[in-house]
Parts: sequence; structure tokens; C-alpha cells
Amino acid sequence: MAGELPRLPLLQQREIEARIVGPLVRAFAREFGEEPTIATLRGVITTLAREGGKRLADDLGTDSLEAFAGALDRWRENGALELEIIEQTPERLSFNVTRCRYAEMYRSLGLGDLGFSLSCQRDFALIEGFSPEIRLKRTQTLMEGASWCDFRFRRQATDQPPAAEPE
Repeated sequence: MAGELPRLPLLQQREIEARIVGPLVRAFAREFGEEPTIATLRGVITTLAREGGKRLADDLGTDSLEAFAGALDRWRENGALELEIIEQTPERLSFNVTRCRYAEMYRSLGLGDLGFSLSCQRDFALIEGFSPEIRLKRTQTLMEGASWCDFRFRRQATDQPPAAEPE
């Protein structure tokens, strides 16, 4: 399609974004305060991730957990994530991320403190946009200093409340 940009590996795309957004966030935090700046950043990132999840489901033509599992290759490309699959069924997808080059990249850019807001917090909104029936539970991340990230996705009825997003 005319006018489309070439598709970059996601890690490279996030680095380009971080090199622009990081200094902007720092400047806005100095001018307007850290709390309102980070709250605004998280709101924008959440909206973008939710929209991205919806686009992903539309592109895949389904909101199945199997299709979502197949789409993980986008986040893993070029060794950006190393994961250990624990369980994969039509109702559950569980894995641990044992290496995260996204976290490494944010730290190398001096943005380790913003990495969670720019990257990890996307996960809950992404799956929410992808399917209202899939919930994510995650209790720790490499970005926050844990030894691994624990991702536990579960398909459930839509009348159950969503998992709480991390603070």
C-alpha cells in the first residue's frame, strides 16, 4: 500500500519511540510534575495498546488464545524475548519471559525507570483490546527487577471482572 512505512522489528520500533518519548517525558515531568506526566503517559500508552489489540484480532480474523499465542512471534523477533512456555491450551496460555531485550534497551538508554510505563503496562490493555474474554495475570517483570516475567492468560466468560492492572 502506498505511503506505508516498512515494518521494523518491534524492538527497533520501541527503541526509536523511546529515544523520542523519553526526553519529552523528562521535560514534561520537570515542567508539570512527575506524577501527572507519568499518569498521562500511561493513559496514552494504554489507549494505544488497546487499539493495537483490537487491530491484532481484526488482522488475525479471530480473538482466540491460539491465534494470540501464534502472534507472540512479533514480540520475540530477533531474540527480543526469550520465553519458556508452561501451558498452551484453547483456554490457557502460560509462559515466563526469561530474557527481555526491551528491558535491557530501556536501561541502556537511561530510561529504566520509564520502561514499565512505556512497555510492560501495555500488556493488560493489549489483551483487553484483543478479546474481552481473555484475562492476563502477571505478578512480576524483569523490568521491575524480577528474575522473570510471569504471563498467565486465561479465556473466561465476559461477565467476570477483568484482572486488576498493576499500579
